[in-house]
Amino acid sequence: MPADYRQLFNRQIRSVFFKGLRQVRGSGRLLWPMTKMLYRQWQAGGVRRQWAKRGLTIPPVLIASVNQTCNLTCQGCYAQALPRRTQPLLSLEEYHRLFKEAQSLGISISILAGGEPFLRPDLLAITRPFPRMLFVIFTNGTLLTTEVIRSLRRQTHVVPCLSLEGDMHCTDSRRGQGVFNQIQNQFPLLSRQGLFWGVSLTASRTSLPAITQADFIRHLLAQGCRLFFFVEYVPIQPGTDEDALTTDNQKFLYQFIDRSNRETKGIFIALPGNDRVFDGCLSSGRGFVHISPDGALEPCPFAPFSDISLRDHTLQEALNSPFLQRLRQEHGLLTETAGGCALWTRRDWAATLLKNKKNKI
Repeated sequence: MPADYRQLFNRQIRSVFFKGLRQVRGSGRLLWPMTKMLYRQWQAGGVRRQWAKRGLTIPPVLIASVNQTCNLTCQGCYAQALPRRTQPLLSLEEYHRLFKEAQSLGISISILAGGEPFLRPDLLAITRPFPRMLFVIFTNGTLLTTEVIRSLRRQTHVVPCLSLEGDMHCTDSRRGQGVFNQIQNQFPLLSRQGLFWGVSLTASRTSLPAITQADFIRHLLAQGCRLFFFVEYVPIQPGTDEDALTTDNQKFLYQFIDRSNRETKGIFIALPGNDRVFDGCLSSGRGFVHISPDGALEPCPFAPFSDISLRDHTLQEALNSPFLQRLRQEHGLLTETAGGCALWTRRDWAATLLKNKKNKI
């Protein structure tokens, strides 16, 4: 791997926080918390560098799927397509232990996903003890009651990101009739409470024209949206390959994101991002890693493979598991492909690594 891929990723993270700081300069409520968060990101980067000198790769980002149930049935949902877990969900106490260790290792950002995260009544109890970490919650937005929004106001280190597919037609055709208006109604409530909030937009071949349409972006900015995640569609459900982004689609998306970051006040981020820039996939701990609802440590949410459980091991031990080590060593094989997830494209190879006990991974 290039010696500077960590510095590049860290620079990109800091640039996001610098832009966030510029966005809240007129907000007395958010300016100081954002300033502190930027400083803590810098501190966490130093901690990760110290661990790297000791031979342990610590990712800046931890993705945790906190449940596997949802109140919507969106077409093509990867969480529904993956095999159902049979073990109990991680408990509040287990999450507290994990995030306490993650913070000590220098992990400074966590993305909470599901299912629908807000179906967990203890969701904001998970995040409350860790104001030094930034938590981004990917939610369908339908459960953001007035009480939940008020609770979010008390946790400035938690950023809700509501999921859209573009305009009303695109969103309702995938997420269900009336969902677009239901989510739209949340925007003024979030902004009136002075929250830093965003949207997550599924970037598929079908949705790409809608989610990159100038009027759509201007509308969201006018509503108070500050953060835009473009999540590349991964065709996990059989028969959906044709909706994955082509190489030309990806090029267009990355150019759109670069231009939007230069020319607008919003923060625009691609997930999983342009792997070619980092000489391969950022999963498996190079840039991020995933915790399944029952505690398995996996390369990413789209690659449900694991050789270790966080119920039985510390996060430090799990990050150094033989399987994740092998994937990090082979990062050059996992260059970006159409479909947004090189590891999912090579899932048979990843599964073989786990099954072949004689392979010294």
